[in-house]
Amino acid sequence: MDRALIAGGGIAGTATAMALHKAGLDVTVYEAYPSGGDDAGAFLTVGANGMAALAQIEATAPVAEAGFPLTSLELSDANGKRIGTRPLAGLGGAVPAYHHLRRSDLYRVLQAEAAARGIPIEHGRRLTAVEIGSAGGPPVRASFADGGSVTGDLLIGADGLRSTVRNLIDPAAAPPRYTGQRVFYGYAPEASPPPGQEVLHMIRGRKAAFGYTVSPGGETWWFVRVPGAELSPAERARTTPAEWRSLLVPLFRRDRTPAADIIAATGEALLADNVHDLPGVTAWHRGPMLIVGDAAHAASPASGQGASMALEDAIMLAKSLRDLPDRARAFTAYERLRRSRVDRVIDGGARLSPTKTPNLIERAIRDRRARRRYARPAPAARDWMLDYPLDWDTRITLQEADRTAVERPAP
Repeated sequence: MDRALIAGGGIAGTATAMALHKAGLDVTVYEAYPSGGDDAGAFLTVGANGMAALAQIEATAPVAEAGFPLTSLELSDANGKRIGTRPLAGLGGAVPAYHHLRRSDLYRVLQAEAAARGIPIEHGRRLTAVEIGSAGGPPVRASFADGGSVTGDLLIGADGLRSTVRNLIDPAAAPPRYTGQRVFYGYAPEASPPPGQEVLHMIRGRKAAFGYTVSPGGETWWFVRVPGAELSPAERARTTPAEWRSLLVPLFRRDRTPAADIIAATGEALLADNVHDLPGVTAWHRGPMLIVGDAAHAASPASGQGASMALEDAIMLAKSLRDLPDRARAFTAYERLRRSRVDRVIDGGARLSPTKTPNLIERAIRDRRARRRYARPAPAARDWMLDYPLDWDTRITLQEADRTAVERPAP
């Protein structure tokens, strides 16, 4: 039985651990943080395709219980006029559709689910170095900041946007790219937005994009994406929630939407971050090392697909290792099954992350195009995002003629 070492206990790491465990590998997760993970104060959406991926490893129930469903998307302009509404449908109702939850809760339930399956998760183990073994020895040795080390047959880097494993695979790898936007997350318990649970409200304001949902408990979860210079670590550390509110509220005061009032009703539960993505990573694997999730292909949060892409990675990597005769061909198949898809998601997220505030004419053109788009019938449930082969029981083969990974029905 191959022994897999997974660096990173976040979404990609724990999901990959469960998928590899189901595929028959011996897996241990090494998480750098003493508990939880980085960026745990934000929230996210797991799309229908992400929930479908979780279904392949029998993990939808705990994720669904930790959050709440979203059944529709409503887009409005700066005057509060509805541009259009779209259903957020699942795959034929077979699994829960879109779910909204705090990132920290997703970490918690996935780590708990992995532990319940007997997968060890060691916290406070920050990866610092990797040695590739010679013939006859362990294929890989991972060393940690605490002075310890472990050996295994393969090392999976699920260590996020600033991945150590990515840089070990390719020391010349390009760093994450700042998209030109800042993002703010907040929780407003006393706000009074228009009613509408299970709805993701998106507002195209005059100066920034605003989105919010209302939790079953009545708390308003909101985010703002604002074009601007990248925030320094010092700015993020020293700026108080009250100071962030004083900067954000004026952006929406001229708009006829609930955005300004929701931000003003927010207390200390407000955080700021920079939006980065990671397009075109040249090398996803080398020898016994491979990267998944944001370590390989981070998209702007505007795509709404970061978590779901990581969950899909977990399934496709596990199936590749299960079905193909050796690690090299499995890694090649995994990359070829994933790369074009995640590139498309990254490109889409970049298009939704403008680097400057649109003027009046640009806003009018943008909103008119959106109204035309929303006036057309909603796309079929199995659009390109959902029409992706995640069935655990299909098999992956590598056609020798063109070295292309394909899936075949199980015999």
